[in-house]
Amino acid sequence: MEFGIRAWAACAAQLDTQQAWLAWSRAPWLPAGEELPALGPMAPMLRRRVTALGRAALHPAYACQPGVEGMPVIFASRHGDTLRPLQMLGNLADGEALSPTAFGLSVHNAIGALYSIDRGDPANLQALAAGRDTVEAAVVEACGLLADGAPEVLLVQYEAPLPAPYAVFADEPECLFGWAWRVAGPRAGETVFSLEASDAVPATPREPLLPHGLDVLRFVLAGDAELHHAGERAGWRWRRHG
Repeated sequence: MEFGIRAWAACAAQLDTQQAWLAWSRAPWLPAGEELPALGPMAPMLRRRVTALGRAALHPAYACQPGVEGMPVIFASRHGDTLRPLQMLGNLADGEALSPTAFGLSVHNAIGALYSIDRGDPANLQALAAGRDTVEAAVVEACGLLADGAPEVLLVQYEAPLPAPYAVFADEPECLFGWAWRVAGPRAGETVFSLEASDAVPATPREPLLPHGLDVLRFVLAGDAELHHAGERAGWRWRRHG
């Protein structure tokens, strides 16, 4: 699978410009906090329903797709919004009625749906979760859409730390972040990226600095030649060409 990245944007605490992200990619550190920019492009009635995770996802999505309609969109997150379902479970345990609005906003495609509703764009929208292979699964899906004739695909990847009751399941460093790429087919004179899977799973670093989704962004921005990742059922190799 080969593809190009026509545009990119990212969002995390203390990283609010592309220049800051490029500098971060050369000396990365784990972002902390939830101080994210406001969602200015979104209508206020929808914006009030968006959590910090939604802001992390939607801020780069709007930045990468201004005024463009009809582009397929893939929202990819390992865990999605785990806080809302946890709060609803607490309500059930207390014998309280569940809010239909809270339930509707807790499903995995809710953030993407708010984005689609706000833009009035009925284009193909998908929400993916594939464990440690989530970013790779999203790229595979994007390349499939390109092969089916889509000129470009918007890919949005986002994560947040798990709530305390679920922290035991965390298997990588955690932080609140989101990034978006406008993915397209390879074009002469531009950097081309490739992704391939194999049955050989590389050894996982003992203490990775970043969550994998953020490390993939670092790889793209820093100009590294390769990135290897141990997925749940396959090994993955990202490569830069040109």
